Amino acid sequence: MTGASSAVGADVESTTQEAARPRVGNLRWTICALLFFAATINYVDRQVIGILKPLLEKEFGWTEIDYSNIVFAFQLAYAIGLLGVGRLMDRLGTRLGFSLAVALWSVAAMAHAAARSVLGFGAARFALGLGEAGNFPASIKTVAEWFPQRERALATGIFNAGTNVGALVTPLVVPWIAYKYGWQWAFILTGAIGFIWLAFWLALYRRPEEHTRLSATELAYIRSDPPEQQGQVRLARLLPHRQTWAFAVGKFMTDPIWWLYLFWLPDFFHKNHGLDLKSFGPPLAAVYLIADAGSIGGGWLSSALIKRGWTVNAGRKIAMLICALCVVPVVFASQVGSLWAAVALVGLAAAAHQGWSANIFTLASDMFPRRAVGTVVGIGGMAGAVGGMLIAKVVGYILEWTGSYLPIFIIAGSTYLIALLIIHLLVPKMEPVRLDD
Repeated sequence: MTGASSAVGADVESTTQEAARPRVGNLRWTICALLFFAATINYVDRQVIGILKPLLEKEFGWTEIDYSNIVFAFQLAYAIGLLGVGRLMDRLGTRLGFSLAVALWSVAAMAHAAARSVLGFGAARFALGLGEAGNFPASIKTVAEWFPQRERALATGIFNAGTNVGALVTPLVVPWIAYKYGWQWAFILTGAIGFIWLAFWLALYRRPEEHTRLSATELAYIRSDPPEQQGQVRLARLLPHRQTWAFAVGKFMTDPIWWLYLFWLPDFFHKNHGLDLKSFGPPLAAVYLIADAGSIGGGWLSSALIKRGWTVNAGRKIAMLICALCVVPVVFASQVGSLWAAVALVGLAAAAHQGWSANIFTLASDMFPRRAVGTVVGIGGMAGAVGGMLIAKVVGYILEWTGSYLPIFIIAGSTYLIALLIIHLLVPKMEPVRLDD
């Protein structure tokens, strides 16, 4: 009975301590919601041309090579932009830097309406790529500033889910706009949404230390990780580290697979299952709805493992391994006769990619101090965009020469396991980088 009384007393004392503990607050999740909507708009604007591909091919007489060149222009600008945008975000701060990026990509998205040639669309895509390059470096830097390490993967997964929402909404809305008002208005109306977001961002966003609505308790929680040195980090200081190359190689190998889904999935459903602009909206929406669950689930999984005592290294890599294994069945997507079987296979792969993406983005803030995160994410994003340039040309030539998606899905299904192996060989323990000036 004495032992039981002691146990009850300990439970009461623990409960009393929990009740007395001040509420942390949730303003950081409002900031995360802004990032979510930015990612949504970002993907709406970049996906419109993929949705309209069959219509524009017919109107302008594009070949597969022409379309691949237009996609290549976007990827080239995206790579160029990411090379410098991380430094820009670190220098200007996310409030101003993100604002400039959204304004640029919104104008570029609307400018597609004036294009009438491959060169014109390529120029508009190039400007769009430059602007959209700012989205992920700014968002990852914001997460590093507003969240402690144990919540970053979840926050990244939540805002990254906005990419799936954008990809889900676009095939449902854009065909209706195109049929009702013409394809030009599909670009104009979707591009204009960015300016609405920009008004909310400027009104609501400040750095944690400068935000008047942030409580002292929540600020202390955000800053509960060990303190870090302040100041900017030169690019030359980051390139020699294996951690930089692990992140860059992972992005180089796996980002192109997501570009493949984004720019060619409507065409796949059109050619393999006979769908058109009026009918491929629901299958595409289903793919990205499934992907949305993967984005949040992948971030949740590694965060849950870490909260249960796993090391950051083990938690992140096990989550990434599960995601990599879930991608493999996509190799059969072009061989199944059922439309919805193909949707299920591609949806599983897309969900696994988003879970992978939430964790690989978080590797940057796991291994680098906050002052270097924007630059590191820019390096990795540039590597991913270069990979996207290559996949654009590879897919274009494969389809032009063979007309088959089988080789393309074989590439998609095998890449993630290889990428994870390389990451593990480069950073077996994911040691944090020490940037001592």
